[in-house]
Amino acid sequence: MALKIAYALDFERPLIELENKIEELKVLSETGAVNFTSEISRLEKQARKLQEKIFGTLTRWQVVQLSRHSARPYFSDYLHYLFTDFCELSGDRCFADDMAIVGGLAKFEGRPVVVMGHQKGRNTKENMARSFGMPRPEGYRKARRLMELAARFSRPIFTFIDTPGAYPGIDAEERGQAEAIAVNLERMAVLPVPVISTVIGEGGSGGALAIGLANRVLMLEHSIYSVISPEACSSILYRDATKASKAAEALRLTAKDIVRLKVIDEVIEEPMGGAHRDKEKAAVLLGKALKKHYEELSKMTPEQLIADRYERFRGMGVFSLS
Repeated sequence: MALKIAYALDFERPLIELENKIEELKVLSETGAVNFTSEISRLEKQARKLQEKIFGTLTRWQVVQLSRHSARPYFSDYLHYLFTDFCELSGDRCFADDMAIVGGLAKFEGRPVVVMGHQKGRNTKENMARSFGMPRPEGYRKARRLMELAARFSRPIFTFIDTPGAYPGIDAEERGQAEAIAVNLERMAVLPVPVISTVIGEGGSGGALAIGLANRVLMLEHSIYSVISPEACSSILYRDATKASKAAEALRLTAKDIVRLKVIDEVIEEPMGGAHRDKEKAAVLLGKALKKHYEELSKMTPEQLIADRYERFRGMGVFSLS
């Protein structure tokens, strides 16, 4: 049966229209009035070719759009598929509970871990409650509290990044947004446990890095990771927010770009057409990668883990004066 997607991007529409036509012919064939088997077979081959053509030649701006797709799996989806016995821990013990970051205790492959991630909403009401996945200082302080708990009880940490950036409101600045992010980076640098971060959608600026200073950083194929959004970059560089697609090309923010720059360790393949077309398969592919990296890191001592994390980030940004 064709996948029903409430919202389709412009470049997805020809494929979805074709899939809907195939579904209609299947329904007619099931009534027994007319046999459309040969026509269905022909259209299915055409749909596969069209899908390969569309998703094999995506521009960077199209990848940005896919990373923000309203049907794309969020942290809560991967939490459901990959982790068991989840027990959410709320609040930063200072001010409030920020719903833009969700975290707690869980089990991965039967082993106790600490897991956390940015969480967006599926509708306007949820997005207002979760600030569209943009944490305030209390969200980062909650994340730090969970990390310190993991260090105390020697539990590996899995973080999932999906945010446009830290919340930019005046209330967040008044409560120390920059300080909260900086302290998280300082604390993550010396955590004596394995830390694995995965960019599952948007990875925006310090809002993403605040839970992304890890031993291993992974990215889903159609996710993005950048110091600034294409729209904001366009407004600054070109004085025109409508040139976001041009800014996206300059930023080189796709997973393929980032892995070549050695900022991340692995690009995780998504189901053809994007993770939103098969959430369960996307979770299976991600789970395999997480298991592989966790098994590698679990063999290291606390001292080796800290040194590994230091060397990983110290080796970035190589330049030559010649």
